[in-house]
Amino acid sequence: MKKIAYLILCSFLLSISCTAESKKVSNVPKVVPYDLKGLKIVYYSNDSIKENFLFYKQQDAIVTKKQQNFQAELQRRSNEFQEYVQRNSEKEKSGLLSSNEVVQIQQKAQQMEQVILQYQQEQGAKIEEETMKKLEEISKKIEVLGKKFCELNNIDIMLIYGEGGQINYIKPTMDVTKEFIAFLNENQVSIEKDLKK
Repeated sequence: MKKIAYLILCSFLLSISCTAESKKVSNVPKVVPYDLKGLKIVYYSNDSIKENFLFYKQQDAIVTKKQQNFQAELQRRSNEFQEYVQRNSEKEKSGLLSSNEVVQIQQKAQQMEQVILQYQQEQGAKIEEETMKKLEEISKKIEVLGKKFCELNNIDIMLIYGEGGQINYIKPTMDVTKEFIAFLNENQVSIEKDLKK
């Protein structure tokens, strides 16, 4: 008799549990999963973009030239400052300067040093800002042209492959780097108008 009561109790608890679970399941939103059959995924090498996308190379050359000019001017000013300090330090050691002249030279040296630091900060920030703007412009171009490339070639997903990226391995047969770079180079001028708006 106890066994029958136990079985009845178990089946009752089971039916309550099943009813609760069915209520939970009914609250789950219905989602139609994407059918992955026929999904076209490709990738391009980020390093190749830097080496072969003409617009990228042009912008990089402009920024690199400005950085080199900045470094050369900074070095010239630093050398001038060092020479001024050294030249006047030798005069002071030889006793050729009065105490008033030494004070004036020290003041001028401090002014020169401040001018160098100000130039370094202002010009360095200006070049850094310009570099960031150019990189954003390049990225925007690649993004817009990437979408167009995918639409023209019925590609569902285009990945970026590069050293230190999130993709460890991808089949070389999925590589469209050459084709994508050729597309970028052919179409980059036509998109410039759209990006400036």
